[in-house]
Amino acid sequence: MAGTEREQAVTRAARLWVGGALRRHPVLLALVGAACVGIGIMIAVAVPESDGPAWVMAVAGCLAAGVMLLGRVVFARLRPPVGQ
Repeated sequence: MAGTEREQAVTRAARLWVGGALRRHPVLLALVGAACVGIGIMIAVAVPESDGPAWVMAVAGCLAAGVMLLGRVVFARLRPPVGQ
């Protein structure tokens, strides 16, 4: 494994980026994803359709961001841990 002090520091830095926030804060990321979906729904309900393409793009963007984030969190939770 890591024998020297420099190699230990590199290994520690590499572990910092493996798994990242998806392994450490899945609940927080799920809440952010749900909030994005909720904001998209609120925009769809609150803003009249007569505002044109900006309204549609805002709704689609919020919904897409929320669904992608929630999907990524679910995928990270179902995937086996690294090294197994």
